[in-house]
Amino acid sequence: MKLVDERIWSLFKSWSNQTLTYWSVFFSFGLCVAFLGPTILDLRCQTQSTLEQITWVFFSQQFFLLVGSCLGGLFKKTLMSSLSALLSSTLIISFVFAIIPLCHHVVLLSVAMGLAGKAMGVIDTIGNLQLVKLYQKDSAIFLQALHFFIGLGALVSPLVADPFLADDSCVLGANLTTNSSSSSDLEHLRNSLAGHGAVLRNTSQYPLYTEGVVITRISYAFWIMALINLPVPAAVLTLMYHERLVSCSSSSPRLLSRDPGSTPAVASGQGHRDIFNCFGPVRLRGQPATFFILHALGGAIVFITDGIIGSYAGFVYTYAVSPPLLMGHKKAGCLDSIFWASITAGRLSFIYLSYRYPAPVLLTISLVGLILVQCLLMIFYTSCVFLFIGTCVLGLCISSVFPSTLAFIEDMLDYKGSATTVLVMSASTGEVMLQLLVGSVIHNQGSYSFLLCSTITSFIGFYLFLLLLYTCRIHKNHQTDISKYMDMKEKQETPDVQMTE
Repeated sequence: MKLVDERIWSLFKSWSNQTLTYWSVFFSFGLCVAFLGPTILDLRCQTQSTLEQITWVFFSQQFFLLVGSCLGGLFKKTLMSSLSALLSSTLIISFVFAIIPLCHHVVLLSVAMGLAGKAMGVIDTIGNLQLVKLYQKDSAIFLQALHFFIGLGALVSPLVADPFLADDSCVLGANLTTNSSSSSDLEHLRNSLAGHGAVLRNTSQYPLYTEGVVITRISYAFWIMALINLPVPAAVLTLMYHERLVSCSSSSPRLLSRDPGSTPAVASGQGHRDIFNCFGPVRLRGQPATFFILHALGGAIVFITDGIIGSYAGFVYTYAVSPPLLMGHKKAGCLDSIFWASITAGRLSFIYLSYRYPAPVLLTISLVGLILVQCLLMIFYTSCVFLFIGTCVLGLCISSVFPSTLAFIEDMLDYKGSATTVLVMSASTGEVMLQLLVGSVIHNQGSYSFLLCSTITSFIGFYLFLLLLYTCRIHKNHQTDISKYMDMKEKQETPDVQMTE
């Protein structure tokens, strides 16, 4: 039995240049996602700032990622504008990696991370949009692969940074001696700060200097990542040359002859507009209420599931080192890496599963599995072994929710393009907002509330999915009724035309 049939393979070969380029661009996205957490203490030393000040770079990255997600929809009308935006975004990421070692003030570092976040948001929106536009009803399998490359990049950047992280204090005090914080204390701090929404508590016990001689070697890690990322903009530029979108290749672009969306609707600019046109007054006329409800429910589902990913990655370490588990710092520090590795493995496996099963089936399995794992984690909350097992299974279950939801919603809405932008924006917002919410709850109620919050949001997500299925049925019936009405109208008008002739 063949893993992929000839039709899917033929589609991939037809659009392999664009597909591989979008996948490589998402690898660049993944590099930016995961490097900040492990390197945050070394960046604190480099900028000679306090812990409270350095955590603002997390906010800067996440906020501008959301801004970039919104702006990404403005560049999708033509292949030229999309690839130009991707080229500039990937170059910005390499540029930011290269200049981070030169940012010796926390404000400059925040500006640099804001630029990187904006580039990440543009990549996120355009990459998803273009793959949906290329493959349409067959996009699910390729979207799963696209998001696999985020996980791959997120695994690479911490591995690059790890050899250059400081083992002890990277700022020598006025007497040119290291402070009293041990390597174990700094490892605990680094793991605690890995979550973007982490709430800083009891940091006064770690006497970290802000003035003195900086001895960090983290600059080499960022320069290496800048070099690793350089082939990505080169790949985008190569694709632009191949598609004859640069002046030195040809005066006649290949966009119209090769664009898979060259049906009359897409070629005339009606199929894939930016979000403002999609929800403009002209587009709203004649749209049923289910059109908007599907956008809202799809956005709410990915808001919750991406929020769970962000909050779990951010606070599983804090939960593990707190009572009743009281896990060791090194052992608990592995949980975040295991979680991201399982998400990456899950996306790899769902590439094949997306080919075998429709998106609603995969979403049902993922969301039911998510609820079961969360409930079992609450039941066996005193078991360190089950926390590791549950973390692995949780990552596998939640890994495919976003690409499956995106493929499902776009299919229901006949690939109008607006759903992709809405879902990307919702996912980015959920990752920020739920981390802040869960962090606040943990601060006020204790670490056990971390699992309770995740479980409650999982149930809400599954309930919204059931509403989504029900709305999809109503939307299909409405579309069928419209088609029947139009057919009857055409049949009634045809005899009148013949009699007139």
